[in-house]
Amino acid sequence: MTPYRPAHGTPIGDLDTPCLLVDLEALEHNQRVVADTYRDTVCKMAPHAKNTKCPILAHMQFRAGGTDERVCCAKVSEAEVMVEGGIRNIMIANQIVTEDKIARLCAVAKRATIRVAIDDPRNLGALSQAARRNGVTIGVVVEVSTSARRAGVRWADPGGIEKGVALAKLARELPGIEFKGVMSHQTLTGKPDKETRFRDGKPFFQMCLDVKDAIEAVGIPVEVVSSGETFSYDIAATMPGVTEVEGGSYMLMSHGFDYMTEFRIAAKVLAAIISTPRPGVAIGDVGSRALALRVWPAIDGMPGVAVEAIHEEHIVLRMEGPTRLEVGDKLLLVSGQQDFMTDRWDQYIAVREGVVEVVWDILARGCYH
Repeated sequence: MTPYRPAHGTPIGDLDTPCLLVDLEALEHNQRVVADTYRDTVCKMAPHAKNTKCPILAHMQFRAGGTDERVCCAKVSEAEVMVEGGIRNIMIANQIVTEDKIARLCAVAKRATIRVAIDDPRNLGALSQAARRNGVTIGVVVEVSTSARRAGVRWADPGGIEKGVALAKLARELPGIEFKGVMSHQTLTGKPDKETRFRDGKPFFQMCLDVKDAIEAVGIPVEVVSSGETFSYDIAATMPGVTEVEGGSYMLMSHGFDYMTEFRIAAKVLAAIISTPRPGVAIGDVGSRALALRVWPAIDGMPGVAVEAIHEEHIVLRMEGPTRLEVGDKLLLVSGQQDFMTDRWDQYIAVREGVVEVVWDILARGCYH
């Protein structure tokens, strides 16, 4: 079935619902913020494609500036889509372990410069063997575990930093492998102010830099220190030694990041009211099939309207303020976490000044492998 595809110039009010909108003015503003931040710095943005899942948006980020024309990906399948979309510099910010995925990684490495995260010598050996068989070179970065409690050498554990050094040494010895540096990923809870972000965010960068320093102390050069994300994009520019930020949320934004007031919400879901079954309650025509449920969406510009429940095809809204919704009314929902939401859609409908300007396919949706 061909997805609904509105014509250029269609007013927002005439769009079929539900649909995923991107406000081009907000999108371009967010790109300018990043471009201005990294214009005169060694550190650059490597946009994380898991958030937008669209090569066209990655190319827009490159043209805006402040990047090194590299994207981060979460999966080999995302990297494959980005390379098909003309991107030639990729970092996969996860470990690639199984035989079939390593073979696909080598295929990507024949068409693009590739980097991948490592934290295990056996995996590093498997990457080397596959790279040698396929006649390619795979760049590697040692992942450092800071706050996310997932993959990576544990900075805080006894011998954690030494494990990172040992991996760097091994990477330098193995054929088909090019040691590039270190990386980390971290999160902050809540909605901290700028002072709190800087206070709590700088130590995460320093953990990664500590591993870099230890590797350099044994005579191995470290070219890349890839760390940070949207909440710490500005912190990275103040940390000597950090070369790259893996930011993604800043492009489309979500209400989970609304404390980053320098960015604007660009992605919103347009929905319509299909029923008002009782006073103070309205039913919208969008549900969990199209929204991220890890963090519930917020209603844009309608004080007193809140989400009460979400079902597969419908959303239940409670009206407790001055706003009253009637059947046929349309409203905009802002995702709580936009990468989850984006994966539920086939296309972005990009609008400017209330009318459709272009439609972009979300080519990397569903890339789980």
